Amino acid sequence: MAFGQYTNLDFDQIKTSIKDYLKSNDNFTDYDFEGSNLSIVLDALAYNTYITAYNTNMAVNENFLDSATLRENVVALARNIGYVPRSRRASKAKISFNVQGLDSAVTLTLKAGLVVNGVAENTNYIFSIPEDITVAVTNNIAFFNEIEVFEGLLLTQNFTVDASKANQRFILPNSFIDTDSLRVKVKSSESSSTTVNYTPIDNIIGITSTSNTYLLQEIEDERYEIMFGDGIIGKKLANNNYVTASYLQTGGKSANGAAEFSFIGRLINQDGAVVGGTNVSLVETIERSRDGDDIESIASIKYYSPRIYSSQYRAVTSSDYEAVLSYIYPNVESVSSYGGEELNPPRYGKVYLSVKPRNGDFLSDVTKRDLISKLKNYAVAGIVPEFIDLKYLFVETESQIYYNPNHNQQPALLKSSISGALTEYSKSIDVNKFGGRFKYSRTVTLIDQVDNAITSNITKVIIRRNLRAEIAQWAQYELCYGNEFHVGESSYNVTSTGFTLDGVSGTVYLADEVIDDKKGRIFFFTYTEGGKPNIIKKNAGTVKYDIGEILIDTVNITSTAIENDVIEIQAVPQSNDVIGLRDLYIKYDMTNTHLTVVQDIIASGENTSGSRFARGSSYNIPTYTRDSESEVSTKTVASSASSTKTRSSSFPTTSSTTTYST
Repeated sequence: MAFGQYTNLDFDQIKTSIKDYLKSNDNFTDYDFEGSNLSIVLDALAYNTYITAYNTNMAVNENFLDSATLRENVVALARNIGYVPRSRRASKAKISFNVQGLDSAVTLTLKAGLVVNGVAENTNYIFSIPEDITVAVTNNIAFFNEIEVFEGLLLTQNFTVDASKANQRFILPNSFIDTDSLRVKVKSSESSSTTVNYTPIDNIIGITSTSNTYLLQEIEDERYEIMFGDGIIGKKLANNNYVTASYLQTGGKSANGAAEFSFIGRLINQDGAVVGGTNVSLVETIERSRDGDDIESIASIKYYSPRIYSSQYRAVTSSDYEAVLSYIYPNVESVSSYGGEELNPPRYGKVYLSVKPRNGDFLSDVTKRDLISKLKNYAVAGIVPEFIDLKYLFVETESQIYYNPNHNQQPALLKSSISGALTEYSKSIDVNKFGGRFKYSRTVTLIDQVDNAITSNITKVIIRRNLRAEIAQWAQYELCYGNEFHVGESSYNVTSTGFTLDGVSGTVYLADEVIDDKKGRIFFFTYTEGGKPNIIKKNAGTVKYDIGEILIDTVNITSTAIENDVIEIQAVPQSNDVIGLRDLYIKYDMTNTHLTVVQDIIASGENTSGSRFARGSSYNIPTYTRDSESEVSTKTVASSASSTKTRSSSFPTTSSTTTYST
């Protein structure tokens, strides 16, 4: 009798299947399988079958990109569709120094290799350059201004082409390589003085039989192999050709942040004489080290390789741009792209890109120009890529956490544990990306699960955008939150930090007055804690509650209460789940997240009737300003008449109101 079940991989299930098979055989009808020595034989058979099935299953999984787990297999599968995983990236910095006392020198050359020693987080790192840098000597001084140095050790590997070897391979023996630093040069022989530079390619389009190019692929143990042409696609190497490959062996992102450097390089004059390092001035740091990164992860390879393949190394759709940009700029943490046709009004022929780099908050103008230049090699004619600055949508929470004091848990320790759990969530991929989502249910559940002493929590959600003011300039401002606003009061659903206006004395704030459920007007006012707002401009802009958008009319802001010319403007989302729409990058702001730990006197038995239980509200009670301590109350402010309102108003008026006119 044959086996009828082939899907069981569990040891006990396999043993049971073997037992059932033997019982069906007449020769084993009267056997006691559990009490006889045959049970040991069954265990051995089941174990062998189990191991075989497991290994077979794992081997089959390694044949598919989605299920493969070993890096070598993932890389090999990605290579089948033309994808080369990015290598480590050396951290780079910009420095300047000069060399003095050069009495007879005409030129001075900084030799390739070690240049400076840098310090990052109390660890020393060496920084190198891949090629020589030569400058002229003026008035006995040589200036090396804003040279770019890369963390790592410059290594060289030489190969001699042997035509007798049918399948000669050119493998770089080191791991931890930055392939961007790779320089490949070929001479007709080792003794030849003529050198030809070979350039890397990622596809064969436009490559002829005489093209001095090479391909690079990752092999086992995170090493790399250089592949040259065959005389049809790319120039074929001849016998005895001498190949020199130089590259950086780097630590990757660990060297980011180095700001102090000391000179350890080698200098020679035009005659080849060595110039002592004592003539070198103190090294000036122009830009601290940045952009170092680890080798591309398995998860990243699985995600991007099919997308690059589907795009065929061209950018047509917005998803193509996301895939290509992540390929040509490895420092991307998250990218958002959308066509101009999605805007209102539409802007046809444009694609907009917003990038969150791994190290830092914004792309520099130099990086933007460089990326636009590279994207032109992939973009379809007529489509113009344009980078827009990263826009953060901050999410803040205020939580009132109830705990049972009978668990003998210290409130301070409990608060610290909750803060740690929320901090870990704030670093998760759920929120730190374009299209990310702050998940309210996950947050409140996370708080409850921190400790058994916690009985419940009431958590409020606030969203915030930072307006960067154009100081002392007339300007209009638009802030998009991408989430509908909750309208709980007739005013002060939107509040801000302070700023000053041209022609107005004192600190100014902005807030909203509700017109209807979909829109409201922005007004400016001054405020003294404990007093009443003094309105200085009633119509300063509009707010669209249904789409979460604030428009501020032309205004001249002269200063802000917060450094870096920032005005923080907050609102309450209609949904507690906050989504990063289009070019908004969700960030859970733990700095402005507040936790209050309260004794649960019902759970503790102190007040079982609940008559003295301190209740909290899940709705945010607005204040006049973002940094105000006073709650808005309809009992303390007068209402203004407005026939367009659909609810009672708490919009304040005073007899001393002045109008600020633009």
